[in-house]
Amino acid sequence: MKIFAHFIAIFCLCASAQAQEQRTFSQDIRSLQLLVNDNPLRAPILERGEHVAIEFDELSHDYHRYVYHIQHCNADWTETEGLFESDFLAGFNDQPIEDYENSFNTTQLYTHYRLVLPNEETGLRLSGNYRVQIFEDDDREEPLLQAEFCIADPSMSIMAELSGNTDIDFNQSHQQLSYTISYGPHRVIDPMRELHTVVMQNRRQDTKVVGLRPNIQKSNGVEFTHRRELIFPAGNEFHKFEILDVQKPGMNVDYMRWYEPYYHATLYADTPARNYVYDEDQNGAFVMRNNDDEGDDVTTSEYLWVHFSLRTPRLNGPLYLYGQWANGFPDERCLMTYDDEAKAYRASVYLKQGYYNYMYLGENGTTPDGNFYETENEYIILVYYRPQGGRYDQLVGYRVMKSN
Repeated sequence: MKIFAHFIAIFCLCASAQAQEQRTFSQDIRSLQLLVNDNPLRAPILERGEHVAIEFDELSHDYHRYVYHIQHCNADWTETEGLFESDFLAGFNDQPIEDYENSFNTTQLYTHYRLVLPNEETGLRLSGNYRVQIFEDDDREEPLLQAEFCIADPSMSIMAELSGNTDIDFNQSHQQLSYTISYGPHRVIDPMRELHTVVMQNRRQDTKVVGLRPNIQKSNGVEFTHRRELIFPAGNEFHKFEILDVQKPGMNVDYMRWYEPYYHATLYADTPARNYVYDEDQNGAFVMRNNDDEGDDVTTSEYLWVHFSLRTPRLNGPLYLYGQWANGFPDERCLMTYDDEAKAYRASVYLKQGYYNYMYLGENGTTPDGNFYETENEYIILVYYRPQGGRYDQLVGYRVMKSN
């Protein structure tokens, strides 16, 4: 059944040059996940011997012949031009996805598709950035979705420190990152040209720091210390909810209802935080699951309308819901509208059963939940290396760390 007459979905088919995101470009493609070693909480970075799975639903039981196309990308996510396909792929590109299964006993019919890389048909030879685009049949003009991940050959080491004592405030509203890169076996002649670094907080693209130049150079490495660019607003812990049973409210769910032809879940209304209170979260992650112990979560979970609300005076500019489950940022499906009578922002999003983290973000990246230096955040540092005469950006180092 087609359920999207309730809203206007606006998608951008051209990802920004600095993106590392999972995006869908079809109204009927939902619940896109990229899982490293089948772990929904891991960052999209794998090493040799590991695998990555790209999973998604198409909202019908009709068979669709989906074909995947793989690109190797530079550090800035533009397509690598100095390589032949045979340089980075072993086997064949443009192969069909043959692992799919219809949903079972759900009100919303859907088909779950799963692509695992590497596989018997396609191997990945090089480190660096990879973009996978999914097309239907032989249509190569408009992808239905794209998923992006990195393969690392960690040969440079990264030492990093996080502190609430920053160059602009002391244990207030920011966190500052400092890190040192050791070259290891690599002979780096010109680090300004040969190295490219990326730093992300909670995998957000709107606040990522790219191409930062080191302020200290040594014979065996470089340092990035006391850099204003590496001071991040600390934010607050993510909100969260869980729906395991469509008949019973789960964590942070006020009530469940059935209004033909959909299930509806109304969450407890949020209010902006006045101070910091620790609450364990997963920094924006989502996990598909339900309480059916005998079934497969990916094919027995229901879809339902989830209703969000934030009680606050009207803010300057638009407000969005955000999480790793959103279709990038800003996602027009997650745009909230203001209810003057209730003095609250509201949004309804069609989601699959499971556990979700979310936060509220303004278009400029600000949040009504405030910034507190105690907030537990995930930081990712990526180090790319292209020696003089090299044809592609190697991912030679990465570090995933959490504050506190």
